[in-house]
Amino acid sequence: MSNDKYLKKIIIEKVLGDELIEKDDVVIDESRINIFLNGEKTISMMCIPKDQEAHAIGFLMSENVISSVDDITSIEVKNDGLEVYIEAHVDENSLKNLYKEKTLTSGCGGGVTGNVAGSVEVPFNQVAMNVKASTISKEVKIFYDESELYMLTGCVHKAMLYLEDGTTVTAEDIGRHNAIDKVIGKCKLAKIDTTKSVLFVSGRLSSEMVVKAVMHKVPIVVSRTAPTYLGVKTAHTHGITLIGFARGKKMNLYTHQGRIDV
Repeated sequence: MSNDKYLKKIIIEKVLGDELIEKDDVVIDESRINIFLNGEKTISMMCIPKDQEAHAIGFLMSENVISSVDDITSIEVKNDGLEVYIEAHVDENSLKNLYKEKTLTSGCGGGVTGNVAGSVEVPFNQVAMNVKASTISKEVKIFYDESELYMLTGCVHKAMLYLEDGTTVTAEDIGRHNAIDKVIGKCKLAKIDTTKSVLFVSGRLSSEMVVKAVMHKVPIVVSRTAPTYLGVKTAHTHGITLIGFARGKKMNLYTHQGRIDV
């Protein structure tokens, strides 16, 4: 599918040394997507109007509002893709926390979460999955080389799930959190098991990024950049293998290093 529908053409002035040149350029199209749950507006998100169903489902499952795709009765995108309507059985306590305990996350997309502060109990991740360090290095390169929207605009984040059989699922958005929700949502809607997978993300590994992996039982998280202290602490507490600065043949293993074969 062409990415042209997510871009807007503009005219800019570019400085090249002592010259000022007028040229055509493209920027990402940022839209407000409204999520309706059981007839009530639940939340609005600033994002790329792409993979809206997956985004909505990934977000609601990350927040424990919806426990399983089997709890979803229907999902429909309306109003030129700007509204997503979902009918589903929900966890009322988590839904209330989404508003009561709302926290502005550190994402560039202005993410919101209501359930990262201990209101949802998740078992320690004991998944036995081993991945070669060389595989991590190879997939990081592919991860960055195959991002068309980033190459066109320099304005998107990406998330990728590397599955146990070697296949991958990817998603892009203006926000790191949105990209993770989308790629998780894609897997959930396709009934793909994510409990033995590696989550590759662009951008820093803050605690709320790690929490999304915790909620979906993803055992390994990788980024080319740095984690925060709370991100490391969260990964350690919940049994997540956290890898940062994965560049070339180098990487930093911060927590639960036993899953990585060197």
